Amino acid sequence: MDQLPVSPSSSTWVNTIGPATGVHPDFGADLWNGGPIGIPFVTVPGTQSKYPAAFTYQSESDTGPYAIPLNAPVEGGSSSTGDRHVMSVDTNNCILYEIYYAFPQTASWKGGSGAIFNLQSNALRPATWTSADAAGLPIFPGLLRFDEILAGEIRHAIRFTVPQTQRAYVWPARHYASSLTGTQYPPMGARFRLRANFNISGYSASNQIILTAFKKYGMILADNGSAWYLSGAPDSRWNDSDLHALGNVKGSDFEAVDVSPLMIDPNSGQAAQAGVSVSVSPASASVQVNAQKQFTATVTGNANQSVTWDVNGTVGGNSAAGFIDSITGLYTAPTSPVNVAIHATSVAIPPAAGSAAVSVTNPPPPVSIGISPTSATVRVGKTKQFTAAVLNTSNTAVVWKVNGITGGNTTVGTISSGGLYRAPSPVPSPATVTVTATSVADTSKSASASVTVSRR
Repeated sequence: MDQLPVSPSSSTWVNTIGPATGVHPDFGADLWNGGPIGIPFVTVPGTQSKYPAAFTYQSESDTGPYAIPLNAPVEGGSSSTGDRHVMSVDTNNCILYEIYYAFPQTASWKGGSGAIFNLQSNALRPATWTSADAAGLPIFPGLLRFDEILAGEIRHAIRFTVPQTQRAYVWPARHYASSLTGTQYPPMGARFRLRANFNISGYSASNQIILTAFKKYGMILADNGSAWYLSGAPDSRWNDSDLHALGNVKGSDFEAVDVSPLMIDPNSGQAAQAGVSVSVSPASASVQVNAQKQFTATVTGNANQSVTWDVNGTVGGNSAAGFIDSITGLYTAPTSPVNVAIHATSVAIPPAAGSAAVSVTNPPPPVSIGISPTSATVRVGKTKQFTAAVLNTSNTAVVWKVNGITGGNTTVGTISSGGLYRAPSPVPSPATVTVTATSVADTSKSASASVTVSRR
């Protein structure tokens, strides 16, 4: 997140959510209305009993069964009238089970919606499907957990809520929960990060871990709720007074980012990593001075195929090394021979580059041709051998003509493909004809001999 471009809608969305409103950790160690503060979860073994579940939004819910114990903690407590999330993580099979508005029954669960996630897969929910969350995302991966504070690092985006969202969603979210179409409202899945210049040095070590995650991984909008409310798991080890200090971080300290460079496939949660690479084709080329050559680039590991072209490190090139269209990759060689390197640098995050070696050369000397002999007198019916020497090309083939006629004829005389001329029986009129050898390599180049046909 810390390298992504700022979204053009950043200031608009921040102003809609509340630039002066402080961050609020919606989790902690204490109780609220008799229930724990935060979204609880339990870990279970692969042998955990699974229970059937019935949902209000059955068509967008996974049928189950769900490996969530019937005594699993409920968000807000067993008497809660709120979202009542419950979730479990099967640590043997890496399966996440989540239910929204969950009520345990005798041997089953009832809920508003439910989702099951294979944590070893990048597959997203079907497009437009909800989950146990309004954005169609898993909840557990976005929770702040105290064990992460003990580990000294949070390595994921953090779930948060805002009062009003747009009737839209952006990758990797799959669902919206609003009738508002105004673009001043952020869509589900929108990402925000703490500005890089925000000074975190005055905060406690625990809060600095959270604030560092805000900068590096950011926050992801997952539900409607209060402004800048952060989701976390309740834990008796949280210091609620210390968490309260995060309220000094205001909405104006955040900026929305464009995550599209991370997307590899709109239906996959896989994000482009450091494995982004760029290949340039052709990888090497010889180009004559003042000539042009088209280069193409292929970006792997990222859906964004855009690149920026440079010559010897100068975007667009220059007169000494040659110019290249910084977008299309069309190279124009300079007026003098030179060896250069052409680079294509991805605009993906993280960026990557590929290169091609180019040798700019002078054009080869022009094709030339000579004929021998350049003149001759040949008696009627007799022959004369002519030879042609073609220079500056490996193709030395020629086409022989007499008076412009390939191979000649009986009136002006004939000539073989090997240059053997045979004079006609009667003397032509006029008596002098022209034998021509034309280069096959360059048909604009030819040489001629004058032949006079005599009676004796």
